[in-house]
Amino acid sequence: MTPATLTPKQREANRLLAGPARNIMLRGGSRSGKTFLLVRAIIQRAINAPGSRHVIFRFRFNHAKTSIWADTMPKVLKLCFPTLRHRFDKTDFYLELPNGSQVWIAGLDDKERVEKILGAEYCTLYFNESSQIPWGSIETAMSRLAQKVELDPAIAAQTGKSHISLKAYFDCNPPSKLHWSYQLFRSKLKPGTKEALPNPDDYAEMKVNPADNADNLPAEYFEVLASMSSAKRLRFEAGEWASEVNGALWSLDDRLTDAVTEDDGTVIPASKIRGIESDRVTEPPVMQRIVVSVDPSGTKGDGNGDDVGIVVAGLGVDGRGYVLEDATCQMSPEGWGRRAVEMYHRHGADRIVAERNFGGDMVRAIVTTTDRSVGFKEVTATRGKVVRAEPIAALYEQGKVSHVGSFADLEDQMCNFTASGYVGDGSPDRADALVWALTELMLGKARYDIDALI
Repeated sequence: MTPATLTPKQREANRLLAGPARNIMLRGGSRSGKTFLLVRAIIQRAINAPGSRHVIFRFRFNHAKTSIWADTMPKVLKLCFPTLRHRFDKTDFYLELPNGSQVWIAGLDDKERVEKILGAEYCTLYFNESSQIPWGSIETAMSRLAQKVELDPAIAAQTGKSHISLKAYFDCNPPSKLHWSYQLFRSKLKPGTKEALPNPDDYAEMKVNPADNADNLPAEYFEVLASMSSAKRLRFEAGEWASEVNGALWSLDDRLTDAVTEDDGTVIPASKIRGIESDRVTEPPVMQRIVVSVDPSGTKGDGNGDDVGIVVAGLGVDGRGYVLEDATCQMSPEGWGRRAVEMYHRHGADRIVAERNFGGDMVRAIVTTTDRSVGFKEVTATRGKVVRAEPIAALYEQGKVSHVGSFADLEDQMCNFTASGYVGDGSPDRADALVWALTELMLGKARYDIDALI
């Protein structure tokens, strides 16, 4: 196999990875070589600092095994470090070098494995395909970026440094500008709170696209990209974060609509549509009722299914709706059942609601097995997701719903819901649970009825 030769753009990215910034994002289109570059950088860091530990995270452990462990890592070793002796531990899934350094892989959906891995400290964290990873999981993992390791004497003499610097690497095919990755690396704000970062220079990002890796790709691949929709090309070819989703039922900020003249001459005046941000609060009033809504996915908790949406919402004494917590998880039925009951007791909820059409009977059995004292109600979906979501979006537009704090992953899903369907990644599990909760609280019946808003 011919040794790897980096393209000019990839060499530029390599210099950024070795630069002074602690947190570095490589974002861009698909097949641009981002993962290869970052795995290469981590192995080089492992060589430079004997006894160092490094970890590569994906959201799903199964994806980490098939993508990083079985594909990219062996390829990088063969092409970039052909003479480097190494050992793959196929029980605990880490790469070990002769100098004692280790590179682990992990999925943030595997609770038992994550707890084991986060029991140690690391000098490099790499979040692969970070657009799929919730911000809360990133924050938890960042607490382990703390290993202090001396550099190899030759490297220390060359660089004038005694210890290897701590690094957090990220890559993604950019989603929308609502995602935490945009807030963190472009807006230089803390996701959720939107406070200014105390050290903005510690956050650097660079765009690397398929065109920058053309020497290593078949020409036909660019024909595949060219055949995609403009929205997909923006993300997977141009490597840009998308602006506000066209036709979204929700938005973070207020939107202005232009005046429209109907065919019969009727003029619909320009108006302002309220965004989620306009009604966000830090503390809720006293609640009349509280529900915990569960959107079951049928997942076994093995990393192969969708998340189980769990949202807590309340109806205040002021007659307004309040979103209190997003407790969405990727667990076994027993695990998310306990999670739902925990939310029920934590918030003093009146009942748990779940959709009968997809798992209601199962949810009832799991919840009552966990705690027979819990109030439970099945709701039935007689119409599609969008039709169910529209009257709830109307409540937001009327300023009748507030989020108590920030829920970045939930709000990202909401702002990717359009009149034509959901256009975000995966399933809108969090948004579905939100719709069920607010319907139960504010529309007064399980079936969605726009007349209830009048």
